[in-house]
Amino acid sequence: MRIYRKEADEVQLIAFPDEHVHKGDYFVIEDQSQSRGLLVQAIDLQYANVPGVLEDILRDVMTDGDLSGEDVDPLNISSQVDALKDTRLAVCKIRGTIAQDGSLSPSTSWLPSRTSSKIRPYAVNKLIMNGGKMPVKLGHNDGEPISVDASGLDGGLNIITGRKGSGKSHLAKLLLLSMAGWGAPCIVLDVNGEYINLHKSKDGRQSSARLTVLAPRSGLNFSMAKLGLRTVAGVLSHALDLPATSSKVFTTIWKDLEARGDLTLPTVIQAVQSWSCHDSVREALTSRLQVLMESGLFDEANPLTEERILHTIEGGGVLVVNLKNQSQIVRRILVEIFLGELTKILSSNWLKAAFLFAEEAHLYLRDTYWDDIVTRMRHIGLFTTFITNQPDTVQEAIYRQADNVFIFNFTNEHDIEAIGKVAKADSDTIRYLVRGIPTRRCLLLGNVVKDLPMMVDVEQLDVRTMGETRLFFS
Repeated sequence: MRIYRKEADEVQLIAFPDEHVHKGDYFVIEDQSQSRGLLVQAIDLQYANVPGVLEDILRDVMTDGDLSGEDVDPLNISSQVDALKDTRLAVCKIRGTIAQDGSLSPSTSWLPSRTSSKIRPYAVNKLIMNGGKMPVKLGHNDGEPISVDASGLDGGLNIITGRKGSGKSHLAKLLLLSMAGWGAPCIVLDVNGEYINLHKSKDGRQSSARLTVLAPRSGLNFSMAKLGLRTVAGVLSHALDLPATSSKVFTTIWKDLEARGDLTLPTVIQAVQSWSCHDSVREALTSRLQVLMESGLFDEANPLTEERILHTIEGGGVLVVNLKNQSQIVRRILVEIFLGELTKILSSNWLKAAFLFAEEAHLYLRDTYWDDIVTRMRHIGLFTTFITNQPDTVQEAIYRQADNVFIFNFTNEHDIEAIGKVAKADSDTIRYLVRGIPTRRCLLLGNVVKDLPMMVDVEQLDVRTMGETRLFFS
């Protein structure tokens, strides 16, 4: 390989036909005279635009099979021309400088020699702390195993995105089980029932995962009194759009019933119906409280408490909140309640931190919760991973503040443009690398790879993942 030219943060390398180069590969351009090397990553491959090549190709096409006679080429010029036709141009992004001791620095303020520098592939495992103290095996890169340190996911905001069937949910389950294996408390908001069998292998054997699955009318029931005014008022206001005036009346009714020790959903409904207030306020409250009653989420006899949630997830437990077959309203109510309970648990320091995996969060999270998760909830110890196939539904602030992003295949320009707002990489890298990559190969960006974009073929899981697209003809 040879250096062709440099423009801004890009270096173009000439790759000859016998040299193997793939998008995502890393190379180091070593300059012995300066005792350092320039680290670059190939983001696109093109044919070298050599003068005369087009003319020669057209001549070959026009004369192919039409001329007879003996070829006389004593200097073997034709083979050299053929080599020129297959010579490629590797468009590379500069990632930093490799010092003589192998350390990496972000410095890019120098140029290696065009004539004396040597260009060689740079092994992926040299770029990251391959596994660290708490390794999470993600998969392979060119046959080489890739592991990251679980601490790279700690305290952060993560996004997993890609087209349907590209492997994003598979990666989410791999991360979930790995984090739980290291003792991390994990909660999953499962829209499609994909996580309910993660404690079973593909042949039906039980795994070591501590999995608890809850659903409405199946363990996921709450007590009005135990939830508290703040959580219930939040449900009415945010999930059911209760007007502010009606919310004030509800607060008054709540405090009155609480003082009398008679705080249940039926008694609240009765109190509202007999309360002295405007008919519009009464109607607004009654209709929304009736929705809560019909949701099946309230059971004073055997409610889910903060203590039970804590016991379920501490020490590496996984709590799956199964939202499958639930209406949009019930999902929003349930998520509002559950996030309120987690906030209370973490604010009370009963639990140091928790990891929340949110599948297709745009279907049930209100807009203001995006800001909460980015700011307030991170500070109290709730670290979220969003999994979505609609990147344009994620707010721009989320992309800009995400600590790790895992991107699978996209071809739609609008989707790629939305992902391009990620602060952890330049838009050119994302645009060139994610388009056309095969299923279960993803681009890793962020803390887990020391901010060095990396392509990984995701590891297979020996569990019933339940998330694969069901096919008729296979």
